[in-house]
Amino acid sequence: MPPSLVSALAVLAAYLLGSISFALVASRLFGLADPRSYGSKNPGATNVLRSGHKGAAIFTLIGDVAKGWLAVFLASHYAPQYGLPDYTVGLVALGVFFGHVYPVFLGFKGGKGVATAAGVLLAINLWLGLATLGTWLCVALTSRYSSLAALMAAAAAPVFAILAWGKDGIVLAIGIISMTLIGKHWPNLQRLMAGSEPQIGGKKQTPASDTTSVKAAKPVKPTQSKSPR
Repeated sequence: MPPSLVSALAVLAAYLLGSISFALVASRLFGLADPRSYGSKNPGATNVLRSGHKGAAIFTLIGDVAKGWLAVFLASHYAPQYGLPDYTVGLVALGVFFGHVYPVFLGFKGGKGVATAAGVLLAINLWLGLATLGTWLCVALTSRYSSLAALMAAAAAPVFAILAWGKDGIVLAIGIISMTLIGKHWPNLQRLMAGSEPQIGGKKQTPASDTTSVKAAKPVKPTQSKSPR
């Protein structure tokens, strides 16, 4: 089989792996509502946490990180053995990431890809992944906004990669992932500027029902007509 065809199959397999939504898997395992029906309606760990079930959120986080890590790890390990092109690992990284963001199993409407991107970075280089995760953690702990932490980490990842390797195909793939993450978080950025973005662990506020107060009309006393004498 030609190496280019093997590379294409590897990218397809990575995309299908990325399309598995662990947010939905966790919600069904723990008997929770569909994460697309509450909070930010995003099938990701942060939104699952808004259900109040920390175990389901941790399961989602580990699953989304693991699928990104596994796809890139396997590509990095087997590509040299099978003589696959150098760009294979970068394309696999993009495949598993875009599988999560645009999953075929959910009508191409998936999560924002933060956890899967973290798994991809950890598989590409442990220190790169840890530096990016450290950026996310510092911002998240100080601000308690997951979206702001994701934006800062996404902006920092390609900078860390360029400092480590300069310019190559892997850095280009990381840059595409980072730009996609920032684009997916654009509504969050607008809510952050408006002060309406929910914080980590916060539950969706149920809108209060509009009550219309009806004022009771004062009874009108009947006027007695004077009888003519």
